Amino acid sequence: MQTRYRTSADIADDIRRAVEDALWAPSVHNTQPWRFGVRGSRVSLRADPDRRLGVADPKGREMLISCGAALYNLRVSLRAQGYDPVVRLLPDPDRPHLLADVVLEPDEPADRQTLREHAQIPRRRSHRGAFRPEAVPAGVLSAMRYDVEREGARLIEAVDQHVKGALAALTDAAEHIQRRTPAYSTEIGRWAPSPRTARKDGVQEGAYPRRTPQTSPNFPARDFARGQGWGTEPANPKEAAAAGVALLLVSEGDGPLDWLRTGQALQRALLRAAESDLAAAFHTQALEVPELRAFIRAQFCRDAYPQMLLRIGTPEGEGLDTVRRPVDDVMVVEP
Repeated sequence: MQTRYRTSADIADDIRRAVEDALWAPSVHNTQPWRFGVRGSRVSLRADPDRRLGVADPKGREMLISCGAALYNLRVSLRAQGYDPVVRLLPDPDRPHLLADVVLEPDEPADRQTLREHAQIPRRRSHRGAFRPEAVPAGVLSAMRYDVEREGARLIEAVDQHVKGALAALTDAAEHIQRRTPAYSTEIGRWAPSPRTARKDGVQEGAYPRRTPQTSPNFPARDFARGQGWGTEPANPKEAAAAGVALLLVSEGDGPLDWLRTGQALQRALLRAAESDLAAAFHTQALEVPELRAFIRAQFCRDAYPQMLLRIGTPEGEGLDTVRRPVDDVMVVEP
């Protein structure tokens, strides 16, 4: 099957669609810290330093993970439209906010798997409520591990109840530590306001579920409803299933290139999960406290670097929506 001829106007329209898809990526506290420059058939992804969390994320680790997730969506969208996106990460050492250059090369029409993956982009949602008691299929977890490894990262499942309990306790401790810091509370109040507060660029009131009954220990997860069954041996196996599967996403290195790759790995795994109607709840607190992150690395990651702690499960209740920045706010067509 031959590739179709595309005019410069066609390519511009295709790029705009791809950037619109990129905006559906998850980001820390919905900061959406990305910008896209377009010149001909090249798309440049840049970090938006004004949206970095200076207190919670001083090195920009989570910002780059978020941008990596957006980059993966961009890649999938371009492949679905019949392009081969040639990606160069961190192309200019003198421009640290320039994260990737993506050049569009013509390719064959997308295969069925690419189209299926692309269809999950608007379906994927972060989850802030309880999970249903159904177990996550082992085949889905295996596929997620494979996908993550293809992007240069690894998934470690917390199977042991004591490991889960320790991760829950560390998350809880981190939240207490952070809440004692006024600058942190102010920063999180800007990007993740309370359910009663609606912001143009933050999580909106309708995105918050009603609180669910809690057991202890559990993952507090800022402004999220708490999962049940963490860290204790439940009398009812359904309670353990309702907590979902606990996963640590890790990388062998811990620099900007690793963070970008981790973000792409994360989004690839999340799209795989979405194919099976699964969603993820994110727990970032303990990884934002350096001493706790180092402890998690030494105790549970075999000296790999923990980049994300999440739970996967079948979400209970309706899907949650967050406001996305308009494409014209994040995309600039360069001369």
